[in-house]
Amino acid sequence: MAHIKITQSDVLSDNWYVLRKITYEYTNADGTVQVHQREAYDRGNGATILLYNREEGTVILTRQFRLPTYVNGNPDGMMIEACAGLLDQDNPEDCIRRETEEETGYKITEIQKVFEAYMSPGSVTEILYFFIAAYSNSMKVSDGGGVEHEQENIEVLEIPIQQAMQMIESGEIKDAKTIMLLQYIRLQGIL
Repeated sequence: MAHIKITQSDVLSDNWYVLRKITYEYTNADGTVQVHQREAYDRGNGATILLYNREEGTVILTRQFRLPTYVNGNPDGMMIEACAGLLDQDNPEDCIRRETEEETGYKITEIQKVFEAYMSPGSVTEILYFFIAAYSNSMKVSDGGGVEHEQENIEVLEIPIQQAMQMIESGEIKDAKTIMLLQYIRLQGIL
């Protein structure tokens, strides 16, 4: 196993989140030491959830504008995604319950954690906690759409699972966390 020693950490930006340039020594298995410099973007950890309805065969997704996709070739910048949010000071379960109600308008009861993953480990520190939960129309407590002070402008979509899977193939759904959760509920035979 390699030995790592961080020798310097410089903040390059803390405008939105924190971007650091980190210098570290990496000791190889043969004992040689190499010095590396990498940038790491720390935006905190997050949670995501896919709501599903077995009786209707549907899932709840959201659509919202994502600037990074727009500057990287997404013509209108709109992304179809599973509900998600940053943990801030919450634990993953509390975070995803709050985000679900804010973004989708559903007040969910039982949630199930299915896994966690680093989404872009070469440059971003974030661990994302993945959840699923059943929903029904009786759980709808508001229109959702996000909170006004965050200016999210979220559209809530209820989509048949077959259509959602086709949207992955057609490229209408390109968000990694959403693809992972949709494939999870298909592979597990949930929908």
